Amino acid sequence: MKKIFISLLLATAAVTSALAAGGGIAWDKAPAKTTDMVALQNGAKIFVNYCQNCHAAGYMRFNKLKDLGLTDQQIKENLLFSTDKIGETMKVSMDVKNAKDWFGVVPPDLTLVARSRSDFGKGTGSDYLYTYLRTYYRDDTKPTGWNNLAYPNSAMPHVMWEWQGERKPIYEEATEHGKKVAVLKGWQQVTPGSMTPLQYDQSVGDLVGFLQWMSEPVQNTRVQIGVWVLLFLLLLTFAAWRLNVAFWKDVK
Repeated sequence: MKKIFISLLLATAAVTSALAAGGGIAWDKAPAKTTDMVALQNGAKIFVNYCQNCHAAGYMRFNKLKDLGLTDQQIKENLLFSTDKIGETMKVSMDVKNAKDWFGVVPPDLTLVARSRSDFGKGTGSDYLYTYLRTYYRDDTKPTGWNNLAYPNSAMPHVMWEWQGERKPIYEEATEHGKKVAVLKGWQQVTPGSMTPLQYDQSVGDLVGFLQWMSEPVQNTRVQIGVWVLLFLLLLTFAAWRLNVAFWKDVK
């Protein structure tokens, strides 16, 4: 049994290492912002202005954004571009047929993207999105003029390039498994953006935080309820243990 247990541990470690080493660059850790209402409101604004032109969020209704502290009037005036009814779902603004003609694929629905993109060897879906939106670089061989290190040959252009500016990746040579490979060392700013790198990362973090919240709006409530349930079970276990002691104290 001990040998089987050790074998399972070694197999798990091998799979984890293989997943971490393969398939693109390592993912950066996304900031946790699902409880930051100001960041989530900014993320919602970025989403409807920069993402919803092509991507729908078909399982989310605009009036659900009131959970972020927004009023019906604020949603109507600032976020309601693809429909005129606040109870409607977050439909895509662009025609689906045009999207397929322009990009070759239909842009996916983003309601659950923060949950569907997780990787056992690299991180969560939020980590992937945070890395993806920060690793674009110019590539004139691509139809959109852009490529991405987290998702090579992506059909999606860099819609926020004016914020970030143009950058190019810097590589250095390293040896992995006896072979020489190019490893990402950093980035060189080619042209400045309207934001500083820190401001851009914060904005992307707000957007990713909103996408994470949208994938499960009740996640914070679920965690809170879970904590209270565990505390209740702990107290119940203690009470049951003391009752058991009391019932059997005179039995020898």
